[in-house]
Amino acid sequence: MAVLVCVCQASFAQTDKGIEYYNNKDYVNAVKCFRQAAEQGDTVAQHKLANCYYYGQGVAKDFQESVKWNRKAAEQGYAVAQYNLGYAYYKGEGVTKSATEAVKWYRKAAEQGCAVAQYKLGYAYYKGEGVTKSATEAVKWYRKAADQGDAAAQNNLGYAYDKGEGVTKSATEAAKWYRKAAEQGVASAQYNLGVCCEYGLGVTKDATEAVKWYRKAAEQGNAGAQYNLGLCCEYGRGVAKGATEAVKWYKKSAEQGNADAQYSLGWCYYYGKGIAKNLHEAVNWYKKSAEQDNSDAQFQLGNCYAWGKGVGKDLREAFTWYMKAAEQNDERAQRNVGICYYSGYGVAKNSERAFAWFLKAAEQGDAYSQNNLGQAYLNGDGVEKSYPLAVKWFRKAAVQGNADAECSLAYCYFNGYGVQKNYQVAAKWFRKSASHGSPQGQRNLAMCYQYGRGVPKDQAKARYWYQKANETENAQNEEE
Repeated sequence: MAVLVCVCQASFAQTDKGIEYYNNKDYVNAVKCFRQAAEQGDTVAQHKLANCYYYGQGVAKDFQESVKWNRKAAEQGYAVAQYNLGYAYYKGEGVTKSATEAVKWYRKAAEQGCAVAQYKLGYAYYKGEGVTKSATEAVKWYRKAADQGDAAAQNNLGYAYDKGEGVTKSATEAAKWYRKAAEQGVASAQYNLGVCCEYGLGVTKDATEAVKWYRKAAEQGNAGAQYNLGLCCEYGRGVAKGATEAVKWYKKSAEQGNADAQYSLGWCYYYGKGIAKNLHEAVNWYKKSAEQDNSDAQFQLGNCYAWGKGVGKDLREAFTWYMKAAEQNDERAQRNVGICYYSGYGVAKNSERAFAWFLKAAEQGDAYSQNNLGQAYLNGDGVEKSYPLAVKWFRKAAVQGNADAECSLAYCYFNGYGVQKNYQVAAKWFRKSASHGSPQGQRNLAMCYQYGRGVPKDQAKARYWYQKANETENAQNEEE
């Protein structure tokens, strides 16, 4: 027994000496001490020697040697070495990659209270890597680690409460755990807490506080926070409004591949907001965003090709991008796909397909498409003629202030198409259309005054509206 005590004391002394050398950055002598103690079975020394091999400190970097010494310590129950061995299996460093073996060693360390192992085990359950996926088990291990102050686990526990995964959804609990992680400097938690503050999720709504946390995360390179900070700067939410500052943050985020930021940066270049107008750069950033399936960017890129802005005019390419956005349920793009099919822009004319896309956009409330549906039903273009359905869609668009639909609805009342003939109601809608700038509505209102249809005869007003219609048409022709 006396011999064993002496050996242990000697190994401890060597380990302590090695730690002293290591702290003084004398890695060569540290390795010598760690090796002597490790060969005598000292778990701390084995773990320290494994780290030296892992990082190439005082010895050539060698993952296999690192695994060898971590395994010796792990098999003696040293928790940190068990975690490191699990991590080696997870990454496939010095050993064949195996999620199952990673979980095995994470669990051994976690059950001894190793916080980082508890976090990793929770993450394995969350992803279903090396173990059956279980949000409940993930939360259980995240909580154990979070209660010990592990910042990554605190952030992930916050996310679990945020989404209601493995635990009852609670914005208050989510914000609480995000804050704990954010205060330890975790960028993603700072971003998440910023979102909570901006929208009042589990905390009092406070744009200034949101900006504070977005900035902390943004300065650490978090792309989502950089984008949100850019938005706050653009619209003056919680910070002084400034387009130049917005562009600065959009660019940082966009260069990291954030699709929303790429779109916003493209928009700034297109309109010259906070940066010199540059249509070629606008197209460049729209395209990067569009290729990541951002529907706003796909729609705007379609517009650029349709009008030859920043790129050669190409209606076929415009149609391609409109279709991509339309398939993501963008009502503007659905409308434009309908226009392309109806007019044969970049695709063969097809009234039936045009009608189908107008219907999709109209059902989302797009007034232009609602009016087009009305026209299709009125004329039997791409669909069986139906005056009542024409009136239905004209009315939906008209109540949104669409001048063409107001004129068409008035036309239906004037002629009794799909509705009882009523000159007074017709004149009312012609007036609305005229006031919204429709030359046809202005001309028809003039006709009502000329012949006394729904309004008292008044030749002066008739002349006024006929003249107004001509002026409006001339102005529109000049714009074209």
